[in-house]
Parts: sequence; structure tokens; C-alpha cells
Amino acid sequence: MQNNAIVEALYKALAQGHTEAVAKLLASDLEWWFHGPPQSQHMMRVLTGEASHTDFRFEPRSITEVGDCVIVEGWEGAKAYWVHVWTLKEGLITHFREYFNTWLTVRDLKPQGWENFIVWQSMPRDLFHRSLPSIMLAI
Repeated sequence: MQNNAIVEALYKALAQGHTEAVAKLLASDLEWWFHGPPQSQHMMRVLTGEASHTDFRFEPRSITEVGDCVIVEGWEGAKAYWVHVWTLKEGLITHFREYFNTWLTVRDLKPQGWENFIVWQSMPRDLFHRSLPSIMLAI
């Protein structure tokens, strides 16, 4: 499976509450990083079993593969905007970055001459007039 398909399978399994299928996609030593209000760590609560898959609905609006990373963006109205960045190695999710109510810009820093460039930016259509903190992720 391509990285994109693996992450799509993860969200499908989450939506259906299939925890065994989710566990098979994640490394046992999954590295996790979060940026946002502490009460908004929704995905990690679901992945650890602290919350049910019905407590917060993850409905991806866009899924973009960038190298070993898959960036997933979603929003639910004007109050909940999230970006998930999943890193995969050999078909297994090894790193997870969760951003909640944060504008994200992803830059590619691989040496290609002297410049690095933006490979992905947040695009939450319902939140353009809202002030959110921004953060840069270098890959």
C-alpha cells in the first residue's frame, strides 16, 4: 500500500471503531507531538483508548502525500480546525504530529541548490477570517 492509502485506511478504521485495524497500522513506539489547546488532543485520546471514536469526528477534507509524510487536514465549522502529519516507514506509521486550531506551513529543506520551498499550507475555507497561531514544519 502507498502511504496515502495506509493513512486513508487508518481514518476509515477509526470512523468504524475498528481498534485492532488501527493498531496494525501504528508502530508500537509511535512518536507523537501536539500543538494546540491541551483539551484538544483528540486524536491521541482516541489512539490511546482514553476516548471513543465517537467523541470527536475526524473527517479529512484533504490528504496530501509529501515524501514519507502524509498531511491530513479537516475542519468542523469555525471552532475546530486540525492538521495531522503522519510519517511512515516501511508501511508503518512511526510519527504523528497533531495540530489543532493552528495554521501550518510545511517546508522542504532537502538540499536542492540554495533554496527551500513550501510544499503544503493550511487551507481551512471556513476559518480564513479567524486569527490562529501559525507554525512552520520543516521536513
